[in-house]
Amino acid sequence: MLPAAGERMKLHQEFVIARPLDEVWRFFHDVPDVAACLPGAEYLGVREDGRHAGKVSAKVGPFQASFEGEADVRYDEAAKSVALEGKGVDRKGASRGKMTMACTLQQAGAGTSIIVDSDVQLSGSIAQFGRTGLITEIANALVADFVANAEAAMGARAASAAVGEVERAANGAPVARPIGGLALLLTALRGLFKSLFRRTA
Repeated sequence: MLPAAGERMKLHQEFVIARPLDEVWRFFHDVPDVAACLPGAEYLGVREDGRHAGKVSAKVGPFQASFEGEADVRYDEAAKSVALEGKGVDRKGASRGKMTMACTLQQAGAGTSIIVDSDVQLSGSIAQFGRTGLITEIANALVADFVANAEAAMGARAASAAVGEVERAANGAPVARPIGGLALLLTALRGLFKSLFRRTA
């Protein structure tokens, strides 16, 4: 339970990923890859109860937090929707966060439209940023980065699969998947994201 003095926000976001619906839906089932596309996120693995453990780090002006927690992720195959319940604690800054999220995927021409409704509860030092509306701005910036990273990741998957098929056909042996430049791109994006926070503060 969060203290009564905490801040509660409802966020609504809509965006489009320029990849086919079936491909995006398969990608969303790969929680580690999805987490890799979120700046500041680190996937820590699956716990015995099936919940996903992770860490999210962010710096907003002088405020720096590293939330470690867990999330329960459920998929509705027929509706192409994802429901998430998560919570995290920043032990150094004594901040806490709790979130429920509903994410629905729909075909949008050649791409995929994604609608996300989130209910976020914050307490501790980070709650002040909810009152100023900065959390909403951060969420929108994260979505923009996530879309670019997800499109790049899925494009790299498709290209790697195509190259692998050609090489397997040529020599009949499986080919090891090469290490892509996505990790380097994410590092650069995180630096840009942090500098944006400094200018906003």
